[in-house]
Amino acid sequence: MQTRLATSMCGLVIFVGLWARLEAAPQPAPALRGDLGAAASLRARGLELGYNLDHAEALAAFREAIAAAPHDPAPYQLLAGATWISAMFGQGIITVDDFLGQARDNLPRPAPTAAVDDAFHDSLRQALTLSEQQLAGHPTDADAHFQLGCAFGFLASYGATIDGRVFGSLGAARRAYREHERVLELDPRRKDAGLIVGMYRYAVAALPAPLRLMAHLVGFGGGREKGLHMVEEAARYPSDVQPNAMFTLILIYNREARYDDALGVIGELQRRYPRNRLLWLEAGNTALRAGRPADARTALEEGLARMARDTRPRAAGEEARWRGAYGTALVALNDVRPAERELRAALNGAVRDWVRGRAHKELGKLADLSGDRSRALDEYRIADRLCRQDHDSICSEELKKLVKAGYR
Repeated sequence: MQTRLATSMCGLVIFVGLWARLEAAPQPAPALRGDLGAAASLRARGLELGYNLDHAEALAAFREAIAAAPHDPAPYQLLAGATWISAMFGQGIITVDDFLGQARDNLPRPAPTAAVDDAFHDSLRQALTLSEQQLAGHPTDADAHFQLGCAFGFLASYGATIDGRVFGSLGAARRAYREHERVLELDPRRKDAGLIVGMYRYAVAALPAPLRLMAHLVGFGGGREKGLHMVEEAARYPSDVQPNAMFTLILIYNREARYDDALGVIGELQRRYPRNRLLWLEAGNTALRAGRPADARTALEEGLARMARDTRPRAAGEEARWRGAYGTALVALNDVRPAERELRAALNGAVRDWVRGRAHKELGKLADLSGDRSRALDEYRIADRLCRQDHDSICSEELKKLVKAGYR
């Protein structure tokens, strides 16, 4: 299990994207400036919209920012990043559960539409071109290296999450890492650059020795505590990567079983982005991992009420994720009939095998509670097959215990 989780973290660090820092961008020559003040406001507006799940409006804001400052790489990166996030939303990749225990190279994924794929790569090519030009003119400028690192980070992120090519994205990931290491050499105050560097360090430290050696040989540093500290500093540092660093900490703190810390970060993000209903799903899932089903139920009921009032598009299979989490909380609270109703609803709406597998696992627990061991074992077998098909190692490990000892 430890090896599998370490592999998941290795995959994760490749695809964590970086929002470009707005206020530190170098000023272009007067003839190329455009309306930088308007562009900065539009980028900030786009970020606020994006973190609140207003994806279409965020894309529109970044396109306006490009029109206002067409020679600045930052809005092109943000447009590419928002396109990437929208594609993940469309695939149903929406919470920490998507990255704990099952992130793998070459997992089957629904392909994005040609329009989405073209939009991402067109924006990113322009960002890379402008960033390279910026760096050529300012080779010792920290922000020029930062912008280029962001562009390569997005390239690696898209390849790993959307295309499912975790190891095929290593080249771009390594370039992002090196560029942001260079930022820290040139300006140690730039804690925002520590996000991607810190994540790689944390992930490399968790790998088995042979893979850790390989990672060092191709240029990635290690150090679990150092890496985590760098991500925490990025989460405290006022910049446009700060929210992304906070989202990253939710994952790492869950990985470390630091559930109170994860819930604290989630609470702060809920205050900043109250229209992001998925933060309540994240809070419920984290409370479940912490063994606090009553707290999970409270968070999930609040989130379900928000979702019922929210007329915006939902992620692929999103309602099944809510119903599965809510049903899991109810099972732990021995609220049998509502739990079964929620889990059946999760099965009907799920788009991923691991979601179905976990629902069957909880249905097996209900059968155990009723004294029907034969039906429980049938549910556990179905769950194990589905979870294994989707490489959900966390589910598989729990099922081993349930098959052996049952649920009480």
